[in-house]
Amino acid sequence: MAATSSSPPCVNVSMSSHLLRKPSCTILRVFGLSQPGSRSNRRVGRLTVTRSNLAQDFLGDFGARDPYPEEIASQFGDKVLGCQSTEHKILIPNASVLSLSQLDCSPVSPSQPPLSADDARTLLHKVLGWSIVEDEAGSRKIRCMWKVRDFGCGVELINRIHKVAEASGHYPSLHLESPTQVRAELSTTSIGGLSLNDFIMAAKIDDIKTSDLSPRKRAWA
Repeated sequence: MAATSSSPPCVNVSMSSHLLRKPSCTILRVFGLSQPGSRSNRRVGRLTVTRSNLAQDFLGDFGARDPYPEEIASQFGDKVLGCQSTEHKILIPNASVLSLSQLDCSPVSPSQPPLSADDARTLLHKVLGWSIVEDEAGSRKIRCMWKVRDFGCGVELINRIHKVAEASGHYPSLHLESPTQVRAELSTTSIGGLSLNDFIMAAKIDDIKTSDLSPRKRAWA
């Protein structure tokens, strides 16, 4: 009569024995994470341990492995990882990467309808720091605010924006609200709302350097 005992999924123990005498053979099979395709048998007295790998069957290929001799000979590490002196940077996508600032503003026909709310919200994701607002008449526009160091920096920012708008032919409404705050608003008045030109111009304004105009950070001792 044979008895079989079960255990956790990774270990399968099977024993063949008779109740009235000592078991003639005990086989212990262990399924682990050894090298792919490997199988080993080891006998200790009446106990035979069989170890095989099931990782390739139900866990897939995972984790790291040692490189093959051919890979080491090919110096693949230098080709893949680069030299130690190489400078690696993680760049956050901006409006320039998304290509809006590289487009040119085009003439807008007065008969053209303004952008819908959904289209405006989609384009808003491609500019930085702008928000959609509505005036008293219900027309949409986009707005951006800057905090500057002083009155002179505010004037300088307005001049930089004006220079970019002059080259594009699409002009925002600029306001120096206080000595340290500048506001810009964009809309296409000929259609009474937003057009693609407004977002192109917003992306071009985003490319303007403003770090030298920002308030200085306090250095705490």
